[in-house]
Amino acid sequence: MWYSKSASKYFVYTNLLQKQLFNLVFHFICVMFYFVKMPSWIQRMFPKMLWKINTTEKRIYLTFDDGPHPDHTVFVLDELKKVNAKATFFCIGKNVLQYPAIYKRIIEEGHAVGNHTFNHLNGKKTNDALYLNDIFEASKYIDSQLFRPPYGRISAFQTKLLINKTNPYKIVMWTVLSGDFDQTITKERCLENVLFKADNGSIIVFHDSEKAAFKMRFVLPRVIQQFHEKGYFFEKIDDLSYIK
Repeated sequence: MWYSKSASKYFVYTNLLQKQLFNLVFHFICVMFYFVKMPSWIQRMFPKMLWKINTTEKRIYLTFDDGPHPDHTVFVLDELKKVNAKATFFCIGKNVLQYPAIYKRIIEEGHAVGNHTFNHLNGKKTNDALYLNDIFEASKYIDSQLFRPPYGRISAFQTKLLINKTNPYKIVMWTVLSGDFDQTITKERCLENVLFKADNGSIIVFHDSEKAAFKMRFVLPRVIQQFHEKGYFFEKIDDLSYIK
């Protein structure tokens, strides 16, 4: 009995230590640098989150975070319209409140929307109650069960609450980060990030924000053109029945 209790405590302690070590390593990875293409081992660690659409067809899923913006979201919509491309816009609640006409245009032109909190909060740095209330506040203006955490930062507890609620959210992450927000890379490198890393079913992140505008405006038309010429379709993420 003594050995059994000691062994049990040892395994509990070891398991806790492993989890803490993993969280520390993952935090270091997220803060110090980012993966352009999300490694499969990270995707397997968080199977409840959507990282990629499972398809063998030539379909790409463009997503845009942080809008709507009076100039940059309009630019994105105009570019998408040229080839009848559809996309998913993860909107910040306060921006929807400020620019309702642009949000309405996103919907009217057949795109999908998702919740990106009301104030663009970092889940790892925000009290759970405050974070969840901020998502709820955004939901008053954004009619969607898709959710993407700002910065990709969300705790396990926050995730559990969102996916287990009566009307659950689907947490949408990404396959490829364009890096349009990254001030240390060139616009050409940003373009290469997408062209060389995206493939069938990839969920690609751009930002329709002031910070990312310079690179996004250079990259997006070229991405649309090159993938369109290769026979790809640009789809939105909205039908939760095919999202496992």
